[in-house]
Amino acid sequence: MNKNPNRCAYVNMRNPLYIQYHDEEWGVPEHSDQKLFEMLLLECFQAGLSWECVLNKREAFRTAFDHFDADKIACYGEEKIQQLMNNPAIIRNRLKIKASITNAIVFKQIQAEYDSFDAYIWGYTNGETIIEEYTVRTTSPLSDRISKDLKQRGMKFVGSTIIYSYLQAIGILNAHGKECDWYKHD
Repeated sequence: MNKNPNRCAYVNMRNPLYIQYHDEEWGVPEHSDQKLFEMLLLECFQAGLSWECVLNKREAFRTAFDHFDADKIACYGEEKIQQLMNNPAIIRNRLKIKASITNAIVFKQIQAEYDSFDAYIWGYTNGETIIEEYTVRTTSPLSDRISKDLKQRGMKFVGSTIIYSYLQAIGILNAHGKECDWYKHD
């Protein structure tokens, strides 16, 4: 990679967290269930907000949500919900906090059914990354299908737009722009 790489136009070049996320995570295939759950939780909190807002609070989320441990989050009760609601370092939305608990439970159910969440989510593309150029597109037939299935299983804040963003975050979709040094094509 050259010393001054070209990045996707949306990257805020004044935010080192955003630059690092773009360069090291976005569009990179992820197979760790722990990381897959982390990104799902964060994407759900993004609903109605910018990714940069969530990214800036990521470490606070990590601490507040027990390092994104789905087993622990699935057991959160009202006391923990209130603790999270009182934490100014995270996004304090009761519906999203409660959804994180529900989603952790469903995530664990999917793990039990498929032996891993990785097998479930990557099964939609037979383990292959789909290369597509970055556009203003916010959904796809793939995100529609996955969103529908996750909702039927009981997950919340997993509409097609959130799932489309999630698929990009975990590398199922690689959508860097042509101007970007991370751009790939078929």
